[in-house]
Amino acid sequence: MSGAATGPGGDPARPIRLLLVDDHTVVRHGLRMVMDLEDGIEVVGEAANGEEAVRAADERAPDVILMDLLMPVLSGVEAIRRIKATHPTVEIVALTSVLDDRMVIDAVEAGAAGYLLKETGPQPLVEAIRAAARGEVRLDPRAQKRLLREVRTPSMRESLTPRETDALRLIAKGMTNKEIASELGVSEVTVKTHVSSVLSKLGLQSRTQAALFALKEGLTGLD
Repeated sequence: MSGAATGPGGDPARPIRLLLVDDHTVVRHGLRMVMDLEDGIEVVGEAANGEEAVRAADERAPDVILMDLLMPVLSGVEAIRRIKATHPTVEIVALTSVLDDRMVIDAVEAGAAGYLLKETGPQPLVEAIRAAARGEVRLDPRAQKRLLREVRTPSMRESLTPRETDALRLIAKGMTNKEIASELGVSEVTVKTHVSSVLSKLGLQSRTQAALFALKEGLTGLD
């Protein structure tokens, strides 16, 4: 099950540094076996609870963290919140056996870039990790629908410009900054400026929240 090597930022020379977080040893072992078969993904550490995850994020410098949400000592949601506060560029994919409305919302609000169920097959899971490393949003369709039902539309501090609206629509389609730049015919630096402005004006913390806003407002449709 070997996939194409796609490092963070699209750099094929560097593998995605992945941290596995789950309180069940057998689950972590199974995940590691799957990831060890993949080109371009390097498991750099494991953690058995949220507190260990926070420490490992400091020590192991992962690009992506696969995070269980139901754990002892410190919950996955709180671990996500603490890690994103100190390492905002680390992308975190929530992986859980529970599809609970409040937990889905809390995980995304804490900064999760993805939300998948443990029943997800190996290949979609690997694809979600690669997508997270590229800065894309990946949500289980059922989680996405629940989020859209519950998410509150923020009040904009300022109106979005036409270009910012275009960028927001493309974020919701799962595009990276590089892909958005190509689509709009501008530089990646310009796209980063647009994205930062969109998040600021909407009072949002992440691309995932921006994508959900765009879906809620009908700027793009569910795939």
